[in-house]
Amino acid sequence: MESKNLNKKETGTTTMGIVCKDGLVLAADNKATAGHLIVNKDTRKIYKILDNMAITIAGTVGDAQSMVRLLKAEMRLYEYNKSKTSVKAASTLLANILRSSYKSYMPEMVQLILGGYDFRGPQLFSLDLAGGMSEEKQYTFSGSGSVIAVGVLEGDYKDNMTIDEGVVLVKKALTAAKERDVFSGGIGFDVLKITEGKTEWIKL
Repeated sequence: MESKNLNKKETGTTTMGIVCKDGLVLAADNKATAGHLIVNKDTRKIYKILDNMAITIAGTVGDAQSMVRLLKAEMRLYEYNKSKTSVKAASTLLANILRSSYKSYMPEMVQLILGGYDFRGPQLFSLDLAGGMSEEKQYTFSGSGSVIAVGVLEGDYKDNMTIDEGVVLVKKALTAAKERDVFSGGIGFDVLKITEGKTEWIKL
């Protein structure tokens, strides 16, 4: 039983996304675990899909990375054949893929947050393993540490906050999760700022 757990690396994790008046912030911790063993302290949990779009992952690493590769390929193919796609269209496609896997009794064990900036402005969606999709107007979160982080988000989030204020907030929420959730942590936090025509990585 123990060896089986060691073969299943998970991001037991805290990830989140925040909608700001001038853009979007995606953030995540860096710890990956297998059972009660920390197997990586600097795991990547935020992936760019397109120049204006990115995704955070939580759950089983292999399943999550497979979804990232598939979505990235589909979106680049779509842009090659047509034009730029919307964040909602990408989220709908991903939800349909997850739903198909779930109905085939081979679910992808993931929680995903997809965010980006398109003609509608900053857009944020949360997705579950059964293909459930929810558009979020303020913030969303996933992972084992989210039950702690959400208290900080609810207490400090403000409508029309700037993206720089959003970075300060995600750092506070991730720090709270790291202090209380044994599966969240690692070497600092990764943050991606997405604004109109620009993305910026920050290591906190």
